[in-house]
Amino acid sequence: MQSASDRHVYPAHWEADVVLRDGGTARIRPITVDDAERLVSFYEQVSDESKYYRFFAPYPRLSAKDVHRFTHHDFVDRVGLAATVGGEFIATVRYDRIGADGTPASAPADEAEVAFLVQDAHQGRGVASALLEHIAAVARERGIRRFAAEVLPANNKMIKVFTDAGYTQKRSFEDGVVRLEFDLEPTDRSLAVQYAREQRAEARSVQRLLVPGSVAVVGVGRTPGGVGRGVLGNITDAGFTGRVYAVNRAFPKDLEEIDGVPAHRSVREIEEQVDLAVVTVPAEHVPDVVAECGEHGVQGLVVLSAGYAESGPEGRERQRALVRQARSYGMRIIGPNAFGVINTSDQVRLNASLAPEMPRPGRIGLFAQSGAIGIALLSRLHRRGGGVTGVTGVSTFVSSGNRADVSGNDVLQYWYDDPDTDVALMYLESIGNPRKFTRLARRTAAAKPLVVVQGARHGGAAPQGHTVRVTRLPHATVSALLRQAGVIRVDTITELVDAGLLLARQPLPAGPRVAILGNSESLGLLTYDACLAEGLRPLPPLDLTTAASAADFHAALSHALADDTCDAVVVTAIPGIGDASTRDAELAEALRSAAERVPGKPVLVVHVELGGLAEALSAAASTAPRTGATARGTLPRPHPVRPLDFPADPQPGPDGDGDTAPRLIPAYPAAERAVRALGEAVKYAQWRREAAEPGRVPEYDDIDEKGAARLIDRLLARGQGLTLGTDDTCELLGTYGVRVHRALHAPTADAAVEAAETLGYPVALKATAPHLRHRADLGGVRLDLADEEQLRRAYTELAELFGKPEELRPVVQRMAPRGVDTVVRAVIDPAAGAVLSFGLAGAASQLLGDMAHRLVPVTDRDAASLVRAIRTAPLLFGWRGSAPVDTPALEELLLRVSRLVHDHPEVVAITLEPVVVAGHGLSVLGASVRLAPPPARDDLGPRTLPAY
Repeated sequence: MQSASDRHVYPAHWEADVVLRDGGTARIRPITVDDAERLVSFYEQVSDESKYYRFFAPYPRLSAKDVHRFTHHDFVDRVGLAATVGGEFIATVRYDRIGADGTPASAPADEAEVAFLVQDAHQGRGVASALLEHIAAVARERGIRRFAAEVLPANNKMIKVFTDAGYTQKRSFEDGVVRLEFDLEPTDRSLAVQYAREQRAEARSVQRLLVPGSVAVVGVGRTPGGVGRGVLGNITDAGFTGRVYAVNRAFPKDLEEIDGVPAHRSVREIEEQVDLAVVTVPAEHVPDVVAECGEHGVQGLVVLSAGYAESGPEGRERQRALVRQARSYGMRIIGPNAFGVINTSDQVRLNASLAPEMPRPGRIGLFAQSGAIGIALLSRLHRRGGGVTGVTGVSTFVSSGNRADVSGNDVLQYWYDDPDTDVALMYLESIGNPRKFTRLARRTAAAKPLVVVQGARHGGAAPQGHTVRVTRLPHATVSALLRQAGVIRVDTITELVDAGLLLARQPLPAGPRVAILGNSESLGLLTYDACLAEGLRPLPPLDLTTAASAADFHAALSHALADDTCDAVVVTAIPGIGDASTRDAELAEALRSAAERVPGKPVLVVHVELGGLAEALSAAASTAPRTGATARGTLPRPHPVRPLDFPADPQPGPDGDGDTAPRLIPAYPAAERAVRALGEAVKYAQWRREAAEPGRVPEYDDIDEKGAARLIDRLLARGQGLTLGTDDTCELLGTYGVRVHRALHAPTADAAVEAAETLGYPVALKATAPHLRHRADLGGVRLDLADEEQLRRAYTELAELFGKPEELRPVVQRMAPRGVDTVVRAVIDPAAGAVLSFGLAGAASQLLGDMAHRLVPVTDRDAASLVRAIRTAPLLFGWRGSAPVDTPALEELLLRVSRLVHDHPEVVAITLEPVVVAGHGLSVLGASVRLAPPPARDDLGPRTLPAY
């Protein structure tokens, strides 16, 4: 029992699962009085040297007094955390609050001594670094701002834990001890260190699942058929390079092998190390299998079994128990209800999935939350990868099922530095941590293309099997935020494959200028129109006529690629008359040989019912040795069936780095599909160029951040969830340099006249009732009232039209310079974070949804692009002879609002409407602000896995 001095409630929210450096998991939790035996057992397994480093003297065992001190905490001034695996301690950390003289103290003292102890068997796994992140977060929560640690000079490992953390620190040496002091406020460097460690750990955890040295399939049937027997066959048929085991507790004791694979009744019976277990048993038997795997040291699980959260509340609880059990043993899970995983690398050749055929190896990584969509993706890439695009195929494939543990975020971490993956394709039905996903997507997209299609876009909820926070943002807003992060957002599986095949083996275009050439004038015109619809800049199509030969195509493509006014080429082709296979092979070789001479520009082919050309384009990328000579001045003439014996030169991949893969020309059955894929590549290339110079968040001398904080604290003291009044709104916005035109209430005509005299004529009279606010089209606004007579007449008209003044809520406001009415909004979404939005006020934003969005904090480049991103942006830049407005002033307003929301997360919503942007300057005529306690931000805390 806790003593009276240990009266604080157990802080369950400090419990967390973390991924360690080697990809395994551990659970971090507070140490309690019930942990005495675990602590003693843990200490007995620590080496004498580690004990010496911890206590600065030989300390073979803990006394009863030590055990009491290390297990009794008040969770405020004395806190201890333990990292556990399988329920047993592998490391501990504690802090004790101290005063200025170094003696024990209570708040308001803001310094604490911190000390670690890690079992020798678990040193080097990053356990201490993870514990430091968590104990620092706990300390900040309890008002501690600084840690002090005393370390022996020979304890280099622990000194490195502190110095590598990235915190601002001081170091001194006295009496033979190194004293380190460091502030706990996160810095840019500490966050960068944390994110880098997170990436390495999560990537390694996925690598353990995709690159195992041995696999056990649990649930293999004794007779042919069934999921387990099928998966076992898929693994062996793919030629897996490691060891494979078949497991079923119903196997006869004398059964030694099945389908040529060693057979065992339990994972415990396998004498060798098992890296990955594929679980196919019914859900009610999975806990026993997980326990066996955990006790045997299995590193990860792929759970194909169904009957979990997708089946209802009982299954959801079963899924939670599954994740908790697996993590307690340090294992990660793909699934449950998963389709499986595939790795086509020659060093692995793993097909631990329900796919009966191993896909062609290639440079495309696939992730699907749906098994059905995963099948469709593999099928389409298999068909097209062997035809129109040569040997473009899959590097790795993950179908996460209910994504109870391993998610798309984890796979992105793996793909980021996977040398075998050039393009990432993802089908997502839910995004469990949008803030983290956008952060990882931005980093990944800066290195390699990331193409995403999102299912369940309009259902308003995630699929039943997915446990995720629900965003309040519309799908269009989420799409805009993903595009801001460099994600190539497409709407269909077809578009996902089309874009992926182009990006996998063609360079990124340098701009939107497109040359079109082919042997069909009509197909060329269709392509031209499609380019215009995608916002590209097509050159006039070049019609080679139906009589064009392969040599004509070669010459035309060579000329187009050499033209400095063109950034990409679309070749259109229709069938000819005669020996189709020979003509197709000749055309394919002509296009390939022309394209290899100018490797920096992408080439696409639009074909109509040209199966032969598809096959020939595949053959034209062959790397087989050349067997025959070619007469000078003629194009090589390949065999109509066998692949061309003509090597292709290595070409740059999408990231511009050279590799040894051949250049493959993607072909499409419709102009619209080819051009849509090209359009996405053009936009992505533009994003890559802009991302290289991301902009900055400007500093403004007139921003009073501390004054705003004091005002917010005072206002929130009134209650939770507060919509500010007019005066408080103006005061808060004013601390960030946002001036709102005064609007004086006018409950009577006399009050309106008095207000106008205070403000000065001309004035505007507005009804602010909810059904009339910002609705000038309904007649609730009267402008340019030059004197008292006009004002009184307008007041009477409004009352006659819409009702009594108390229903209208009229206000008087001084007229602002004429301009374009716009709206600026900022909102904090519980899942995505703070979002800044901009559009034109009125029908453009309300009826057409013409709003643009950016994640906060917004840089100067973001603000400029935000203003230009809406479809009605030309109205701001002098459309049809109108005067352009002051967009720099508008961009500055956006930056100031972004700063306010970013600096003060208690500001959960801001609306500025209308913001009238004139030729010089702007006027904010209406504003509303809502305050609330800020939502928790899991992106700024220590590394954790989603809670279960």
